[in-house]
Amino acid sequence: MHHVLAERGFNPPGLVFPVSAVILDRIDDYRRVLETYSRRLLPLMRWRPTDRGNVAVLNETADFYRYFDATPQAEFLFECVARAIDVDLPSETAFLRRYDSFKAQVKGMVDMPDRVLDLLCRFLRQNGGKLSKRARENEFAALTDDEAVRIEAIYADV
Repeated sequence: MHHVLAERGFNPPGLVFPVSAVILDRIDDYRRVLETYSRRLLPLMRWRPTDRGNVAVLNETADFYRYFDATPQAEFLFECVARAIDVDLPSETAFLRRYDSFKAQVKGMVDMPDRVLDLLCRFLRQNGGKLSKRARENEFAALTDDEAVRIEAIYADV
C-alpha cells in the first residue's frame, strides 16, 4: 500500500505514509475485511500445504481476483489513511517537537550523548516522569540530585 500511495503522488517524495501502523493497530479489522472476500472463495479452491509452511493452489483462480468488488477493502484503507492524517501524524509530530525540546533543554544543562538522552527519556516515560531509584543509582548516577529534579521538571513541562 505504501508503494501504491507513493506512486499515485499521495504523499510527498521521500515520506513513507504511516498507513501500515494504523493497519497494524487495527489488525483484527484488517483480517475481517480481507476475509469478507476470501472466505467465500475457499470452497472453490483446491490447494495443498507446502513443505515451507505455505500453500500451493492447484486450480486456476485468476478470474476470482481480476475484477472483484473491493469496496470493503477500499473503505477500510480510506479509514486507515484518514486516521493516519487526522490522528497519527499530528500526534507523532507533536511528540517529536516535545522530544526535541526536552533534548535541547537537557543538553543545555548537562552534556549527554544522544543515546543516553534517548534512554533518559524512555525511563521517564515508563515511570510517569520520574527517574527510578535504580536508574538514578546506575545509568544516571553521574547526575546530581538537583539535575535529576530539574530534568524531571523539564520532562513534565514539555
